[in-house]
Amino acid sequence: MIHQIDTTDNIVAFRALAVVTNEDFLSVVIPAVEHLVKQTNEINFLLVLDTDTEASTSGVWLQDALLGLKHFGKWNRAAIITDSEEIISFTNGFGSVIPGDFLGFKKESFNKALNWVEGNINIH
Repeated sequence: MIHQIDTTDNIVAFRALAVVTNEDFLSVVIPAVEHLVKQTNEINFLLVLDTDTEASTSGVWLQDALLGLKHFGKWNRAAIITDSEEIISFTNGFGSVIPGDFLGFKKESFNKALNWVEGNINIH
């Protein structure tokens, strides 16, 4: 299950809980990202993973990848917040294959990640 988090108008933010399915992406994430692109012409994205990655169906990650390809040139900043070192490493390397800045953050750094995605701070 994915819930949208209320934030500023220049980003979309989500929290993943329990099992994440393709339907979650189709009904929650994709419409929000589509709306953001229409409003701002870019994607600033934050996802908090409060779930075990094995609790997500494999198709979800495919939906995520397709979302990225559909709006390939629109990515600006994306933060994935998790305590999984593997996902943080994957996220940090993702920016080398798709335009935009992608960073993984530990859950304890939620505020830092949010401020970075919103464009309030620079990290590098």
